[in-house]
Amino acid sequence: MRGYTYKIYKPGVDEQGRSGQGNASDGASQQFGSAFGNGIVHGESGSSSSGFGSGSDAGSRRYGRDELEEMTTHQLRRICHEERLVKGVVESQDRGELIRTVLKYRGAADRLFIRSLRDGGIQRIEHALRSYLNSPQLGAETIQVPAKLTLYAGLRLDGSDGYRVRTGQASGIGESNVLIVNERDELCGIMNLVKDEKEPGAYTLQFDKQTELSRTSNRNYSLLFFRKQDSDYLYKAYYSERPMPPTNLHYWRLPVAELDIRQLEATQAVLAIDFGTSNTTAGAYLDHGYIASPNRHDLLNGSLKLGAINYVSFASESGNWIEMLPTAIGVTDCSDSSAIVYCYGYEALRQLKKNGYASRASVFLGMKRWVNGRDKLEEVTDVHGNTATVKRGDIIRAYLLHVIETAEHRFKCRFNQLHFTTPVKLKESFLEMFSAILPEYEIEREHAVDEGMAVLYNTIADQIEQNRYIDGETYDALVIDCGGGTTDLSSCRFQIEEGRISYKIDIRTAYENGDTNFGGNNLTYRVMQYMKIAFADYYLGIRSGGDIDELIEVAGVDLFRYVDDQGTAKVYEQLERRYAEAERVLPTRFREYENRTGDEYWRVRRNFYFLWELAEAMKVEFFRRTGIVRRRFEAERTSRSSGVLDNDLHVTPVERWSLSLRGEDGRLADRHDSPDIVFTVNEMTKLLKSDIYAVISKFLEGFYLDGRLQQYQILKLTGQSCRIDVFREALKEFVPGRSIEFRQRSEDADKVPDLKLSCLRGSIRYLTARKLGQIEANITRVAPVVPYTVTAFTHQGGEKVLINSMERLSGLRGGVSRPKAVSEVEFYLKGGDERMLRKYVYANHPEGYKPALYEEIAGLYGDQIPQEETDTIVNGESKFFVVTGDNQWGFFIVPVARVNEQLQLGEKRLFTFEDDLSELDFFDGMK
Repeated sequence: MRGYTYKIYKPGVDEQGRSGQGNASDGASQQFGSAFGNGIVHGESGSSSSGFGSGSDAGSRRYGRDELEEMTTHQLRRICHEERLVKGVVESQDRGELIRTVLKYRGAADRLFIRSLRDGGIQRIEHALRSYLNSPQLGAETIQVPAKLTLYAGLRLDGSDGYRVRTGQASGIGESNVLIVNERDELCGIMNLVKDEKEPGAYTLQFDKQTELSRTSNRNYSLLFFRKQDSDYLYKAYYSERPMPPTNLHYWRLPVAELDIRQLEATQAVLAIDFGTSNTTAGAYLDHGYIASPNRHDLLNGSLKLGAINYVSFASESGNWIEMLPTAIGVTDCSDSSAIVYCYGYEALRQLKKNGYASRASVFLGMKRWVNGRDKLEEVTDVHGNTATVKRGDIIRAYLLHVIETAEHRFKCRFNQLHFTTPVKLKESFLEMFSAILPEYEIEREHAVDEGMAVLYNTIADQIEQNRYIDGETYDALVIDCGGGTTDLSSCRFQIEEGRISYKIDIRTAYENGDTNFGGNNLTYRVMQYMKIAFADYYLGIRSGGDIDELIEVAGVDLFRYVDDQGTAKVYEQLERRYAEAERVLPTRFREYENRTGDEYWRVRRNFYFLWELAEAMKVEFFRRTGIVRRRFEAERTSRSSGVLDNDLHVTPVERWSLSLRGEDGRLADRHDSPDIVFTVNEMTKLLKSDIYAVISKFLEGFYLDGRLQQYQILKLTGQSCRIDVFREALKEFVPGRSIEFRQRSEDADKVPDLKLSCLRGSIRYLTARKLGQIEANITRVAPVVPYTVTAFTHQGGEKVLINSMERLSGLRGGVSRPKAVSEVEFYLKGGDERMLRKYVYANHPEGYKPALYEEIAGLYGDQIPQEETDTIVNGESKFFVVTGDNQWGFFIVPVARVNEQLQLGEKRLFTFEDDLSELDFFDGMK
């Protein structure tokens, strides 16, 4: 099959069979971060591996104890082999002995940074300075330090702040502690000098948010730099309550022109957050007066722009700063259940990969699904085996507080007002959740915009700015949002009028359809299925196995028509069968191994996450940019002959390949040879084409058949998954020649796709335009279309439809009657295919009924409970009415009874259509 190719090579062998180097592109995966870009291990010192290397100390990788303790025994032996540590290769050593061997010959020097507070530590440091600061060093004049330091109490300082130090000819300075002192050597603060991996000889000044900063009457400030051994002495003095032996501190003193220690100012600016299934973004419009004193250092560096939208950037795995954070949270320490320590985003994903994906520490992905189950409890575990029980809502709160804290650090202000973009159908549910878990913040509700509306407002704002609209003309638009876990279709009718003092915008928006079980993760899973089949066949010696034309026998050009006639299940029937067969060789359903040995369970769990990350990396990189030639999954190595990386291909490196396969004896054994398999662009397109067309057809076929589709001038695609060309190809089956707004551009690995930021940008532009009085918007939200049917059975066994599929949630619904003393009443939810999805049980409490006049009932529920229905209720009867409204994605059950000719009103109770935003969980251990 012709096309661009992605290839997996055997370790140490290139496409000509030569032993030597691979090469890597930074950040192969954006949604979950680079799956393998920096390998499985990350040194405390931040130095990169030299692969097999030459066996000498020059350029060798150094390892810290913490990272070695996270590795498997095989990974430790592999290090001994790569670093030519004969003792660890020849001798039979257990895991502890291997760690000691690596530390002895390739151990990284520990970085003893003063960060956490210790009572009396400041006084002990000051005593050491008064007693032992005796030996100034030469070369201080060659050290370059910032002219001005602006520091904030209670706010961390990190690499993004850009306070760089260049050591020049001052040999002996390395990663160490730096002291801020005045002319009398009074201690004003402690910072850390951290190596800048991108610039040799450069460091950045950093400290933790708990660092104590003190203003003194003497304002002649200096920075004291130390040799590593002297810095380590100060570290021990700070944390040790025992007297330290006398020493002679060698130091370099550099004056600081100005030191400004501030408190964070509160701002009226609104921090907008797009809380996504896979990734989260945040930003704010910062006007010139958002705080009284903006940080001049950030303004000069360009990291802060006034009168513009500013996005919150996060540290990516490649060490760069990216305006997106994976929606992932990991448990670092839960020994104290009242003060659980978490890690977030890329760091949480690294924790997931530790110890060959066998880390015991809990990591949660896709938390957005928990919107209607935030009070459920989760048992969490840290790497030391401590356990605790925590509410899902508290986990989401911790993640969002990290996002807010990062925003405050980036913009140097304290936010009190937040805006969240929400799925259109669950807007009220999400806003209620955010208000409940973040009570100390003011959550925008009156003018909150949903995700579809936010994306569309970008189009409206662009039309106004570029004068591409007709005054008073009505425009109709459809927005298809394919996110990480769900896909939604929204419609919008808008009109722009240029008023005398502002633009008047009238908008009618409605939710039209959706698929809670289709998103970017479905595409990743499909790629994972294909890869698992191909790998299983490879290891079985079936060289021609896993061919896409054998797994999907329909020709690519006929797939759309075949899906129309037979459905997607028929298209993937052979692939699903082969995937189930591959489970016997390459198992990934780790939940089925919970009753097996721990070794088997962790091997199978590692298989799943290893393949998932591999498939995610392939999918993201594959569709990330145009012009990609090939991919190969191979550990990054340096050529022994030249020491230069080959950069002619876009490559995702896989360091220390490891999959567990079941042998003929039924036992699982590790395989560390990566398969020599080629994946082509045409294969990937054919693999995903039917899934994508099916969801587009589900959304648009009804519009197409009844002619409504012709009225829409704009079709807008949003969400990262929509960058795939197949989406546009599928749309053309329904809307040839229409205005499809679809941006796909070649993007760097460390740049956020434009489609991901469009939702956040649209919400910020809308809020800003309202705030500045540029627009007067009148937004009407039409009742959403429901893709479900709700029924109940009468006492005679007849099924009564209470909500019809594909009808809007408005109007009369009806009810079902039972005796007033009944304990439970059952209702049923069905999908569009009439398949039973779930059963609801209304627990009836007759003692809770209250007398009510019909006028009171009508005042609460209007014509949804008409008088002609209540008039037919007889004594001893309760009628359970289905009521919709309140912008809820679900329905209410409202019982009305009659006792002694008097109407009584029972407890109103909400039943949501979906407990989780997406009912399909790819990380449940059954895939």
